[in-house]
Order: sequence, then C-alpha cells, then structure tokens
Amino acid sequence: MSVQRSTLIFAWILLLPALLYVTVIVAYPLVDTFILSFTDASLKRTTNWVGWANYSKIFNDTFFQVILRTFIWTFFSVSIKMIIGTFGAAMLNAAVPGRALFRILTMPPWIVPMAIGIFMWGWMYNGQFGMISGMLQRMGFVDGPVAFLAYGNTAFWATIITDVWIGVPMVTLYMLAAMQSVPQDLYEAAWTDGAGRWYRFRRITLPLLVPSMVTMSMLSLISTFNSFDIIWILTRGGPNGETTTMIIDTYKTAIGSNKYGEGAARAVLICIFLSIFCLCYFRITSRFTGGEKR
Repeated sequence: MSVQRSTLIFAWILLLPALLYVTVIVAYPLVDTFILSFTDASLKRTTNWVGWANYSKIFNDTFFQVILRTFIWTFFSVSIKMIIGTFGAAMLNAAVPGRALFRILTMPPWIVPMAIGIFMWGWMYNGQFGMISGMLQRMGFVDGPVAFLAYGNTAFWATIITDVWIGVPMVTLYMLAAMQSVPQDLYEAAWTDGAGRWYRFRRITLPLLVPSMVTMSMLSLISTFNSFDIIWILTRGGPNGETTTMIIDTYKTAIGSNKYGEGAARAVLICIFLSIFCLCYFRITSRFTGGEKR
C-alpha cells in the first residue's frame, strides 16, 4: 500500500503544474465570465445582480441575424479552406520537379504577421488604387472603381477570401502530412491492378484522410468562429453591420459600449456553441477510432 500511495502522490505532483495552469488560466476566467454575465457590470463602481436580463437582451431579431451570419461566414470559410487545402496537399504530394520549392511557397500567408497580411488585403480591396479593382477595370469587367469593403455583400466575401488566404497553408501542411502517412503498398497494389490516379485518390486517399479531415475541420472551425482580427481590421463589422459576427458583436458590446455584463453573456453563448461543436467532434472521431458501437 505504501508503494501504491507513493506512486499516486508522485503522479499528482507531476500533474500539479497542469492542474494549476488549467485552474488559473482556463477555469477561473471562465467561471468569472459566467458570473459576470448575470450582472450589469460597466464602468460604474457599483455592480448589481440582474439575473437573466442580459441573456434576454441577446435573443432579439438583430442578434439572431448575427448568429446566422456567423455560421454562414464560418461554413464557407472552413469549407473553402478544406477544399483548397486538400487538393493543394495532393498536388504537393505528387512526384513533380521542384516539389520542395512549391511546399515552401505555401508558407508565406502563414508566416507573414496576420495584421500585415490583412492590411495588404485591405489595400488590394481599395476602390481607388486597389489592385483588384484596377485589374477588373483593365479587363473590362467593370466600368469604374469598385470599393469592395463599402458594400455588404462584397465586404462579406472579401473577409472570407482573406480568412481563406491566411488559413489554407495550415490546412495544406496538415493534410500533406496525413497523405504521407498513407501506406504506399495500397497505391502500388491499385496501380498494379490498373487503377488510374484519380481512382486511387477517390478510393484510397480520401477514405483514409477522413479522420484527419474531421480533426482539421474542427480546429479550423474553432479558429474561424473566433476570428476577430480579419473582420475588425478590414471592416470593423461594417458596412451597416453586414460583417458583424458574434465575436465582433461581443467586442463592440463589452469594450465599445462598456457593457461588460452583456458582453460576458455573449461570450458565454459563444463558449456554449463551441462546446457543442467539440462534443459533435468527439462523437464523430469516436466512431473512427472504434470507441462507439455502430
């Protein structure tokens, strides 16, 4: 018993730094935010308990539009990143001359500091001297300058394109690593049987990549759902709120309007949504690992 007890104590000692980190960095701020969401905290000195009032203010027509916009923005951004990243990884995995150079060239969007990359895209979207508007005019697609960030629809898609540009390298490298882990014997057997490249990709590569694709989709979804820098630097949630997502709305409420209680309630709602996404992810991955009976 003494040996078992000493082993148990030693195990807890090893776990203590991680437990302290989770408690101080994760658990305490989360609990404090949850408590703050039931108050009218602001710049005033006194804070009153308001119960569910902050949550009742959230569920109005405007915020439902914000929630829907956030899901649409996340869906298209993650989907495009996964499609481009997967096929990009397939091309980088092919035996072509200069493959190492092409792999290096996929890194700049990920290496360049995010703020610098976003400012670069902001200049490109500019209607007066932006590169995209100038090219469209030169090719005759438009008659005059196009200010992409001045209109709701174009600004919405402009932020998605920028997010895709920043996120594709990570997806590409992750999927490339997953493709390189596929046993080569399967490809050789299929090639011996006369299977073409596209057939091998559909029947061997894609099925074996599904677990990795699910994991990468989840990581990208969490990152995209909480994406703040891209939208804030490009549009600040405008024009007319057409690019305001949940994280932008939370920031405007808590920091912009100094309504910390209402902002905390919105942050709790974001945490709930992401927790649901994580639960769905664990259920899906458990099926691939055999942890759940079908």
